[in-house]
Parts: sequence; C-alpha cells; structure tokens
Amino acid sequence: MRAKILIVDDDRDILLSLENRVAWMGHEPLTTDNGQDALRLIHEEEPDLVLLDLELPLLSGLDVLKHVQERSTSSEVDDESASQTPTAYTRPLIIIMTAFGTIERAVQAMQLGAFDFVPKPYTADHLTVVMNKALATVNLHRQVDTLRKEIENQFEPVITRNTHLNAQLSVAKHAAPTTATVLLLGETGTGKEVVARTVHRWSPRGTKPFVAVNCAALPEHLLENELFGHEKGAFTGAIKREPGKIEIAEGGTLFLDEIGDMPLPMQSHLLRVLQDRTFYRVGGTQPVRTDVRFIAATNKDLRQAIRQGTFREDLYFRLAVITVTLPPLRERLDDLTALARYFISRPGHLGLHKRCVLSDSALQALQHYSWPGNIRELENVLTRALVLCQGDTIEPEHLSLTFSDRPAHTDQDAEIGPHTYYESMEAHSRKIIENALRMNGWNQTRTAEYLGLQRTFLTKLLKKKNISGKPPTSVSLA
Repeated sequence: MRAKILIVDDDRDILLSLENRVAWMGHEPLTTDNGQDALRLIHEEEPDLVLLDLELPLLSGLDVLKHVQERSTSSEVDDESASQTPTAYTRPLIIIMTAFGTIERAVQAMQLGAFDFVPKPYTADHLTVVMNKALATVNLHRQVDTLRKEIENQFEPVITRNTHLNAQLSVAKHAAPTTATVLLLGETGTGKEVVARTVHRWSPRGTKPFVAVNCAALPEHLLENELFGHEKGAFTGAIKREPGKIEIAEGGTLFLDEIGDMPLPMQSHLLRVLQDRTFYRVGGTQPVRTDVRFIAATNKDLRQAIRQGTFREDLYFRLAVITVTLPPLRERLDDLTALARYFISRPGHLGLHKRCVLSDSALQALQHYSWPGNIRELENVLTRALVLCQGDTIEPEHLSLTFSDRPAHTDQDAEIGPHTYYESMEAHSRKIIENALRMNGWNQTRTAEYLGLQRTFLTKLLKKKNISGKPPTSVSLA
C-alpha cells in the first residue's frame, strides 16, 4: 500500500535522507523540523506513520506523543457520551528515533503508545524493516476496520417512528452505557437481536465483540460447552483447551437468545456467572473471571414459565434489571412503509442487480395484512417479491399474501362476541392459519409456502396457538 509518512527531525541532513528513503520505498513523505508543526500535520494530514525524533524545538517528541494520546482518549469519551458507536480518533503509528543516551526516554515513549523506536545512528536496512513492520500493522488495522463495517452492515438498523417502540428504545439507550443486564421481550420476528446489537453499539463496549448464543438450538451438554468452553481431556475428543462464548465475548456483549428455552440445570450455571462474574470450563477446576455485559431475549412469558416451574425466579430477576418490550408489527403499522422500502432497497443481498418500488396497491396490501411473523415475515415476503418481480414495480400478486382469501364476515363470527384488540387479532391469525391448512390439504410444507412463512416458524405458530396440524377426524353436527 502507498502510505503517507510524516518525518519529524530538527537535523536537516537526516530529514532529507529520510525523505528520500520514504519516497524511494514508494510512499508519500511529509516533513517538519519542530514538534508544534508535527502536531498540526498529524491532525490535518492524518498520516499513516510518523518518524518522530525526541529532541525537537518548540515541542518535544514526548509532548507530541502525549497530545496525540490525549486527543485519542478524549475522542473515545465524546463518542461514548453521545451514546453512539465509539469511533476512536484514528491516530497514526509512531516510531521514535532516539540517540543512544536517551534510551530511557524511548522506553517512556513506548509506554505512551509509540509503536517502536530506532536508536541513532541507525542503518537504512534496520529502519526499513521497522517501517515495513509498522505499515503491515496499519494495513491489518484497515482490513479489520473494513471487515467490521461489512459485518455491521449485514444487520438491519432500528427503523421506527412508532411512539411505543421509541419509548422502549429510550430505556435501552439509557441502559446502554451501564453494565446492567437487559432483557428483551417480544414475539418472534420483532427484531430483538437488532435491538441487542444496537444497545451494544451504543455502549462503551461497542468496539469489542458481540457474541450471540441461541439457547434453544443446542441440548444441555452442548450448550454448557458452547458457553463455558472446556479443558483438554474433559471428554472424548477434547484434545486441547477451547474457550467458550463467554470468554470470546470478553470485554464485549454476550447475547443469550431464546433464554426462555434454556434447560433448568444450565440456568443455575448462568445464575452463578451473573452473580459472581466467574465460571468453570467443562472439566476445569480453576475459576475463570469474566468481564461481559449480558443481554437476553425471549418470546415466552417468563412469569408464566416461573409458575410452571420451567424457569428460575432468581435468574429472572437477575436478567430483568432493564426490561425492553418490543411491540409486534401489527401494533406499529406506522413503520411498515419505511421498513418495506428499506428491505427492497437491498437487492444486492440476494445477488440481484435491479431496483424495484412498491405500487400503491402493494403498500395497501401490506398495511391490511396481520403479520403473524412480524418483521421477519415482512422481510421474507418482500424478498420473494423481489425475486418474482419481472419489472421494476412490485404489485400485490408478487406478495402472495393471504388476506384476499379471507372469508367474509358471517353471523357465526358475530356470535363469538366482542374481543379486545389483541383477542381479535389472535382469533384472526388463527383463522388465517386454519384456512390455509384446509386449502392445502393439511400439508404443512405447502401451507408454509402459501403463507410465505418458513416451515419451522409455522410449526412454532401451530404450537403457540394450539392449532392442530392434522385434519379433523370427525365433524360435530351439534
């Protein structure tokens, strides 16, 4: 890579020699002979690397280092106080050039954040090796920053103007700078992981790892190993020590998704971590201390689970320090248009090279649908529409929604009696699913495709709403 390199030395011969060396290596040299101008050029030109002499007029090399360090620290604090992702001031790597008699000051410079030091007199080959090592580190930092941005861009931002959701996000934002545990509640597909990642980015831990664990995806013994890791020889095949997700998330955030499905024995292990901030690896005898911020999420009613004996009450109160409840999509339809336009603005994620817009009738169709699968279902519906749309406008037929197949209001519906809003929506979603099952011959795979849902999500809906996935064996004539 071609780098911008600032050379700071009050010896004109050395300055010219280094300038020629840097240009010969294919980089862009900047030069100055005093510390004051050096500090100005660092701020204005943002060089990748600085070759800095310690003995300088106006401002010594150590003073320049201190100013750079202070600016970097204050920049991080400012970003954190603004509750945004910390974007630390990108300071250059600094190589100190020092005479033999000032080695102690060179050590002091290293403590202030200098990358390396080169004693004078130096050889050109030695200096070139140190510079190439520093530039390789700069290049590595750039790659890490690029990869981090690519990963962040894979996750949706929180898009809302809904009053209730904004109130909940305000609670999350106030909790973000602290170490308080956050419990996210809401139906499947309401964006709990998106909010968890947002809280992480708002926090001082935003530049550290965000590690997600699905507590429902693994059986108990595998989940224990996933969280806590294991020691060499802990079980057959454990040929070396492996860290768990808690250790991997050190200094950052651990997101425990589907916490309501965690087995009871594992709940007691997790409670110990939350209380003491220590744990034992599988097969280990030495406690491991941890500095991790915990965020948990579930679509279950944990208070009911406590009454049923499937969730520990003491763990619930450890997790629910800050509780954030995300409303379902049917209760935030004022966000639907913005969400829909966001999802169809990313055709590149599907390998498509076209741009589509929603017709007015398609938007109206989206507004009249009940969205049992929430935002995740909306994304799936629009993904399918992007694939099926041959032109540049998405029409209702590309959405494959089932509201148009909804039976008309009958006297039998009226006999059900008045419902609250939530009861009405629940009854309506049950009717949509039951009608779809009937129309597709009780074939759950075809029904899932018909409804635009994933097969596994339909299974969860049937269980949640207590709907039989099988055809009735008899018909009551009473």
